[in-house]
Amino acid sequence: MAQPPPAPATTTVSLAVRGPYGVVAYLSFLAVFGYALGFLANAGVPKGIDDGADGPVGLAIGVNAGLMGLFAVQHSVMARPRFKRWLTRLIAPPIERSTYVLAASVVVALLLWQWRPLPATVWSVDAGWAVTLLLTLKALGVLLIVGSTFAAGHFKMFGVRQALTRARTRADGARFRRSRLFWVVRHPIMVGFLIAFWAAPQMSAGRLLFNVLATGYILVAVRLQERDLRMHFGEPYEQYMRQVPRFIPRFAHHAR
Repeated sequence: MAQPPPAPATTTVSLAVRGPYGVVAYLSFLAVFGYALGFLANAGVPKGIDDGADGPVGLAIGVNAGLMGLFAVQHSVMARPRFKRWLTRLIAPPIERSTYVLAASVVVALLLWQWRPLPATVWSVDAGWAVTLLLTLKALGVLLIVGSTFAAGHFKMFGVRQALTRARTRADGARFRRSRLFWVVRHPIMVGFLIAFWAAPQMSAGRLLFNVLATGYILVAVRLQERDLRMHFGEPYEQYMRQVPRFIPRFAHHAR
């Protein structure tokens, strides 16, 4: 999905500096995203969501909520056009997106590192067919997340394209564009996250807390994003909102 561009700044950084910076930010995202998949699956990483020493329940809830709140503040505040305009007075516009990606990666890494386990079982699905169905849905959710980033312009979304371009500044056009995937729902990346979070055969108290907090953040974040996009693109985005649902596809709707 297109994002409103930040205002140009006079600050410049050479390609020899911002190119590696953008690549490092992107590789940091890949490392954290890959670890997060293992963290949520409780497999393949040193510390999963239910791993670690038990502690006071109240303290665990407070710490975990604080970590998720820190992520929400970073992710939302740095995405606002006003913050982008301020930030690009300090850094070159081509590395603004990479800086956002790097900051998000650091905050998520902190969340994964400091998350306090709450391993008590809320529900557990034991039937083989049901486990297979839920794990398949989870895999499809992850594929939807990844596929949606490419549909929206993967390397631009994560700042690599901007950091590697030879132009010192680059203003994105104001024309609103969307791929066919974004004609199904307005936020397919977030739909993928919701599916991946909730399609869990075993639901611990800690995972439930994570899912509730993450879902609450998603519901707020997409409204903030849509407000910014309405202000930036005007009527084309208003029309898009009327035609395409936010999360749940209308299967009778025909993509254009």
